[in-house]
Amino acid sequence: MITLMFVHVCWVFLLYVLLTILRAPSAWGVDTRSGQLRKLARYEPKVSANLTNQFEWPLLFYAGGILSIATGVTDSFIIACAVTFLLGRFIHSAVQILTDNIRLRGALFTVNFLAVMLMWVRLVLVNS
Repeated sequence: MITLMFVHVCWVFLLYVLLTILRAPSAWGVDTRSGQLRKLARYEPKVSANLTNQFEWPLLFYAGGILSIATGVTDSFIIACAVTFLLGRFIHSAVQILTDNIRLRGALFTVNFLAVMLMWVRLVLVNS
């Protein structure tokens, strides 16, 4: 479970790196002669919004992960929920950054939501 939480931490780190690269032209006057980085600036607000999303619902993923470790409930169901959540986060990020497809983003959020909710339901049932 710790590894799965670390994977999400790495994902957030990569999003910050991407955001830094996208902000570099305007923040530091850094760009190539061709101006290629400036052309990517349109993605900056989307990456920024996605980073904000990484600190909302994932908070409950981390709390559930820590509880699963503390209570020794790291069975295949909990792991499957965590993996589903992570895959959903990756795809959600791609959809949010690269498209304007709100319906698909909503569907992916629902997958993430249900994965964490089911993780919590399992923790409550096992520890009751």
